[in-house]
Amino acid sequence: MGISYWWMILGMTLVTYIPRAIPLTFLQGIELPPFLSGILRNIPFAILGALIFPAIFYIQEGDYFFGILGAVVAFGIAYAGANVIFVVLGAIAALAVYSLVLV
Repeated sequence: MGISYWWMILGMTLVTYIPRAIPLTFLQGIELPPFLSGILRNIPFAILGALIFPAIFYIQEGDYFFGILGAVVAFGIAYAGANVIFVVLGAIAALAVYSLVLV
């Protein structure tokens, strides 16, 4: 492995670490307003939705119902208030059953 790979790994480490370290050091002991705290708490879900939603229509070529079924099941489980891991596992299980029925 060349030296350029090590520099790239070091750069990626710093780019990942710095945004996590700054809030921990500068916001330690400061309580954020509830509105801002709610926004920060929901950012991962918003990003996850933005990444996953376009892939719903390209999940299986030629069968758009496959992606739509997975999305409907995932939204339903999430609306019921389940943890994220149960949402993912429920969508996977529903699509596995759908695939078995088609074969």
